[in-house]
Order: sequence, then structure tokens, then C-alpha cells
Amino acid sequence: MNNIISLFGNEARKDNSQYPATVTLYQIPKERFTEAAKSMKTSGARLVAEWAVDETPFGRGFGIYACYAKDSEYLILKTYTPLEDPTFPSLTKKFVPAYRFERQMRSLMGVVPLGHPDSRPWIKHEDWQEDVYPLRKSFDASKSISRVKGEYQWIKAEGEGVYEIPVGPVHAGIIEPGHFRFQAVGEDILNLEEKLGYVHKGIEKRFESISWKEGARLAGRVSGDSTVAHAIAYCMSIESMTGCNPTKRALWLRALMLERERIANHLGDIGAICNDVAFAFLLYQFSILKEKLLRTNYKLFGHRFMMDKIIPGGVAVDINSDAKNEILSEMDWLTNELERLVIIYDENSSLDDRLRDTGVLTTEKAKELSVVGFVARASGQGIDCRIQSPFSPYDHIIPKMTVLNSGDAHARVWVRIEEVRDSIRLIREILNSLPDGKITESLTPPSTDKSGFAVVEGWRGEIVYWIQSGLKGGINRCMVRDPSSVNWIALEEAIHGNIVPDFPLCNKSFNQSYSGHDL
Repeated sequence: MNNIISLFGNEARKDNSQYPATVTLYQIPKERFTEAAKSMKTSGARLVAEWAVDETPFGRGFGIYACYAKDSEYLILKTYTPLEDPTFPSLTKKFVPAYRFERQMRSLMGVVPLGHPDSRPWIKHEDWQEDVYPLRKSFDASKSISRVKGEYQWIKAEGEGVYEIPVGPVHAGIIEPGHFRFQAVGEDILNLEEKLGYVHKGIEKRFESISWKEGARLAGRVSGDSTVAHAIAYCMSIESMTGCNPTKRALWLRALMLERERIANHLGDIGAICNDVAFAFLLYQFSILKEKLLRTNYKLFGHRFMMDKIIPGGVAVDINSDAKNEILSEMDWLTNELERLVIIYDENSSLDDRLRDTGVLTTEKAKELSVVGFVARASGQGIDCRIQSPFSPYDHIIPKMTVLNSGDAHARVWVRIEEVRDSIRLIREILNSLPDGKITESLTPPSTDKSGFAVVEGWRGEIVYWIQSGLKGGINRCMVRDPSSVNWIALEEAIHGNIVPDFPLCNKSFNQSYSGHDL
């Protein structure tokens, strides 16, 4: 992505306050923001994230940031817009993910993307006052927001036989709330529109009022089923800002917990997908496997989901030789049980009939939408941060990347199966080569006006954190981009051409996070 330098010359100013050094940040003129996006698109890069920052405490206006990635390289471009004219050129005509990024920026920061095709709020509920922007420094989070009467304007489809089916936001189960509105003819789905934001908790705003240490606990609660991955990404971003280098043992223990988190969630998903086609036997069997892993987590790490075990500078818990042997024995047991169940899955004709060619996300669509994680890999996209942006031990214990091209519900299941198999292998290699040493290093809070960036391959995919330090030694801005922020929109595309009864199956095959999205 060196073409930015050749394109902008002296107009591109490198920001030396950005860490780590491998992630470059350039400031460019606002009027050329879209031109830069066009150049990124031409070079084959994807839009990773786009966000706004209130930098008035530093005597600046609003910072508008866009992060791009190509292969293993990440590049951040920023521009500024003044407080009195908070507008910037929209990137939606170049990158589809900008469509929701920019709606969210407008809703929560009050910056206006010029040329954006949709002015409806995103994340921010329609009953909020329009001129309330929670991520601005002028917003007082201690005061309640007055409720006004608002109405969300849904996309409409018209024609003979067309009708709407509203689903949610409250669902017939324990899943989080989200509204799905279908237009259909008979059982054939013409269109699906999602509305999320019902579990918006002000997470990004909350980061600004807590300490760096407390931030790791909050990161671990962005999306509870990805607590390890989110906490690692948060810690890596501030460690890059401070020059803190956790020990190899700490990094390897982080990877151990990350792979255990991946296995548990994939096992739960495989069983739940089978249940959505009425094959409850495999739900029960995979649930047993997941439950036993979670009980081992509780026994060895003190928490079923290993929450709060990742801390700035390392990890909060170590394992001894007995624990190591117990995990290795568990991996042997899990391998045998998994392979027995995979045969049942693979040879069941009813599963095959319902899963194959259902909810197809084509390779072209997956690339256009910049999806990540198992959703991307099931649709022909070779994206895995453990390989393209590795931290120890992934720099020499290399994960196997399974890439399929059918893009259907079956492919999303099969990628999960292969990833469980490989995570078992990775755990064995990690434990058999686990370095000695301490598990924490001291961390000095970063100095003023620095920013740190980190990506981690959670079980859903690429998790991104960008953190900026404030004037008084705290956090000025913490931007969180869960995989669901780019993957949710892919569900709307994959459902076209399917029938209404297949939606629960399609939805479960994606299984994106409401909480991780509704920040």
C-alpha cells in the first residue's frame, strides 16, 4: 500500500505517535479522503474499520480515521474536520462496510458523511434526541437522556403478493435482541433488513472514564463469548504504546486460552446448527463436549470462560505440570469424541439436504463486504490474523487455514470442524513447548496523545482495537471493531433466494454477536 506516498507526496504526513511501528498512520487532506479510498480499492485492500475521534482536548477538531488491510499490512489514514463544520466525504461508494460504519459515526459522534445514501440512525435508538452525541467530550454520561417520539423508517417492498414478516427484537430463546424484517412472496424471501442496537451499552464511552487496568476487564465484557480475544486485543494495543513486552510464557498462555475459547464456541455452534434442522441428537452431543471444556476451564483457570485472565503485561493465571497433562489428556478424549460425531454429521442425509446450498454468500460478495473469520473462509477468502499478523507463538506454530468456496451453511459448519481439529493440534504444540518464566511484566501508563493498534483472530474472526491516550493520562478514545460489525450485513445478502423457514438456520450458521456490535 505504498501507493499512498506516491499519490499524496508531501500531503501525506506520517504520525509518529501511532504504535506499533508496523502499523503506519498518515494524515491526509479531507478533500482527498475519498481519493485515498479509491486508491486502496484499486490496490486490492479491504476497509477494516472507520471511526471518529473527538480530539478537541488536544486543540483539534474531529479526527476521521479509516483502517485498510492487504495481506499482512495494515494502514490507517486520518483527516480532520472542524467542530463548527463536522462533515467529511463518505467512503460508501468505494467500500460497502462504510455504509454502517458511517451511520454509526454520525449517530454517536455527530460527524456527517457527505454523499452517504442513508441518514437513518444506527446503534442510536430512534427515540433518542437527535442532537445527542454520546461519544463527544461535551456529552455528560452521568445524566439521563430525554426520550422523544421517533419512528424507524424501514425499507419497503411493494407488489402483488408481497408481505412483511417482523421478527424480534425479542426472540423465543435466550439470544440477545435484534430486529429482522423480511419482505417475502409466499415463503420466498425478497429482502431482509436488520436493525440492531438494542443492547447498546455505551462501552466505548465507558472506556474514557476508567483506568488502563480496568479497561482490560471492560474489553473482556464487550462480547462475553469472546472475552479472551477482546481482552488480548485491548492489552496488545496498550502494550504497543508503552513498549511493554509480555514474556513468552505469558503470550503462549494467552494463545492457549484463545484456542480453548475457539474450540468451545465452535462446538456449541455446530450443535446449535444441527438443532435448527431438528437433529437434536448432535446438539446434545456437542453440548456435552463444550460443557466438559468449560468445566476444565473453571478448574484450571478459575472461570468457565476465562474472563479477566488476560491482563495488561501478561496473564493473571499460570498452569503447572498437572494442569498441562490434564489438558493434553482432554485433547485426546476430545479428538476421539469429535471424530465420532463428525462421521454422524457427514453421513446424515437430512443435514446434508438442509445445509448445502442454503444461505450462500458468494466469493465475490464476501470480498465486496470485507467479511472476516469463518464466514470469510467459507466463502473463499483466506483471512486469518493468526497467520497474517501473528504474535508469539503463532509466528512459528502456524495455524492451518481452511478455505472453502461454496459459501453455504454447510461450508460454515465444515470450516468450524476443521478449526476445532487444528486448535486441538495447536494446543498440543503450545503445551509441549511451553516456555518457562514469569507470567506478567509491569506496565507504565502511556504518555499523552499516543495511539495503539492491535488485531486478534477471535473465534468469529478479526477483532480490532485502536486506543488513544488522553491529556490526563487516561483513555481519550477506545475504538472496538468486533467481527460482527462487518459480518452482520453479509447475512442480509446470503438470505436472498432462500425460504423463510431457512432463516434461523442461516442466522445460526453466521452466529454473529449482538453485544459485540452494539457498542
